[in-house]
Amino acid sequence: MRARDRERVLSELASRVVEETARAGRVEEALADAVYHEQRRLKEDRSKTRDDEQSFWRDVQSEMRRASERALLDQLRRVVRRYGDEICGQFDERVYNSVTRAGEPLIGLLLNAVSPKKIFGELFDERHLPRFDDSVVLQGEIPLLHKLRERGTLILVPTHVSHMDSIAVGYALWKLGLPPFLYGAGLNLFSNPMLGFFMRNLGAYTVDRRKQDPLYKRVLKEYCTLTLENGYDNIFFPGGTRSRAGAVEKKLKLGLLGCGLPAWTHHLQAGKRDKERFYIVPATLSFQLVLEAETLIDDFLKEQGKARYIITDDEFSRPKRVFDFLTQLLSLDSKIFFTVGRPIDPCGNAVDDQGESLDARGRRIDPTRYLLVDGKPTVDDQRDAELTREVGERLTDAYARDTVIQCTHLTAHATLNLLRKANAGIDFVRLLRGGGRVDDVPLRDLHAEVRRLLDELRGLHSRGGVRLGPIALDKDAEDVIADGLRHFSIYHAQPAVLRKGDRIASGDRALLFYYSNRLEGYRLERGTGLRSPLTPDHRALAKGA
Repeated sequence: MRARDRERVLSELASRVVEETARAGRVEEALADAVYHEQRRLKEDRSKTRDDEQSFWRDVQSEMRRASERALLDQLRRVVRRYGDEICGQFDERVYNSVTRAGEPLIGLLLNAVSPKKIFGELFDERHLPRFDDSVVLQGEIPLLHKLRERGTLILVPTHVSHMDSIAVGYALWKLGLPPFLYGAGLNLFSNPMLGFFMRNLGAYTVDRRKQDPLYKRVLKEYCTLTLENGYDNIFFPGGTRSRAGAVEKKLKLGLLGCGLPAWTHHLQAGKRDKERFYIVPATLSFQLVLEAETLIDDFLKEQGKARYIITDDEFSRPKRVFDFLTQLLSLDSKIFFTVGRPIDPCGNAVDDQGESLDARGRRIDPTRYLLVDGKPTVDDQRDAELTREVGERLTDAYARDTVIQCTHLTAHATLNLLRKANAGIDFVRLLRGGGRVDDVPLRDLHAEVRRLLDELRGLHSRGGVRLGPIALDKDAEDVIADGLRHFSIYHAQPAVLRKGDRIASGDRALLFYYSNRLEGYRLERGTGLRSPLTPDHRALAKGA
C-alpha cells in the first residue's frame, strides 16, 4: 500500500471494526478472546518472542480489570490498530522501479542454468541474457484481463502449490504490463532478510496464520476489503496454504475471497462511479517439479493427517536450495505455465467480454440487485456467505479446466497405478511408506498406461475440461515418459520415478504420490479397478484407498 493511503486506511479500519464490535455488544468479550489467544500463542511459540508483545498483552489484560466502558473501547481500538499496523504492507515506488529495471535480467539468470563464465562474460550485455519469457508461458484470458482492469478492480485468485507462486505471479503481472497487486504472505516468508525486504516494499502484507484470535481475522478481512475499496487490485490464494497433497484445490477457504462483496456494497453506498465493478479472476500455475514437494507430502502423510498447519522449515527457507532447484529445472528448457481463467463477478456470475454480468442463459443482468435490501445497498453477512460459496464452486471448476498437465504428472500417475495394481490388497499408506511385494513394473506396461491416460486427457482437453503441456498434447507416450524421467532425475534426492533397464521403479513413493495427485479429480481411475486415494475435497486420504 502506498504511504499516502496507509494512515487513512488504517484509521478507517479501526473505526469500522470497533464500531461493529460495539454494536454487537462484544467489546469486552472480543478483548478477552484476544488476550487469551495471543498469550497462548506466545507461550507455545518456540521462536524468539519479542518482549514488547508479551508486555503489550499483559498491559491489556491488566487494564481490562478496572476499565470503564469508554476505556474498553479505547483498548479495543488500540488492539485493532496494532493488528492493522502488523498486517499492512507498504509500497515503495523507488524499490519497485529499481527491481523492474533490473528484474528481467536477474530473473532470467536465475531461471536459466547459465554457467558462471557466461554470467560474468555477458552480465553487462542484456542482448545475451536469458529472458523471463523463455521460462514462463503466459496464456488464457489475457486481453480480457486488461480490459476489465480498465473498468474495475481485480481479485486474482491463483492455485497454490509453492512459495514460488507469489514470485511467479507477481512477475507475470509485471510482464503483462499490469501494476503490482497487493497480496498476503505468510509471516514466515519475511524471515529471509533479502526476500522480506522486497516483499515489504512491493506491496505484500503479512498474514500470521499462527494467530487464532477471531478479532485478528476480522481485522485482516476488513483490511483486504478496504484495499479493494481504495482501488488496489489484490491476489488471494483461496486454497489457503499450499496444496499439501499436490492435487488441484477442491475445497477453498472463502474468508478473504468474500471481501469483494462488502467492498462493492460500500462503493454503491458511497455513490462511487469510477472503476465501480469488481472482478474475480481465476488463474493456475503449473510446474514440472515443485520446490517443496518432499516437505509438503511428508507433512500430508505424517500421522495420518495430524500434520503441522504452518511449515516454517521447508525448502523455500534455504536460498541455495531455491537457486539449485530453479537452475536445474530450467536447464531442461522446462516451462512454467501461468494461465488466466475466465473472470466472474463477486456474486458468481459469468461476465462477457465487456465486463457485464450474465445469468445462466447468457443474458445480461444487473448484479447489484443481489446487494439490495429494501432497495438500498446493504452488507448482509449471511447473503454474502452464500454468494461466496457459489463463487468458490465456480473457481474449483475453473481450476480443473485450466490446470496444465505436464509429463511429470502423467509419468507419476501411470507408475503409481501400475504399482497399486501389482500390490493389490496392500494398504495404500503401507505401500507408500514401506513398499509392497512388487517394487518395479515393466516399461512396456508404463507405455501402455500412459497411452491410456493420454487418450482420456486429450479427449477431455478437446472438450475444454483440462489443458495439456505441449509434449503431453502432441507427442507419444515414449516422449512423455522420457521427459518425465529427465525432470525427476535432476532435483529430488530420490527421484519419484526412475528407470532400471526395461523396468520402472520409484525412489520415493511419497513423492510419486504427490506428483500423481495432480491428475486426481478427472475420473481417470474409471476402468482400472482402482479407487481415488484422496477424498473428493483433496484434503485427506480416502478410506479404503
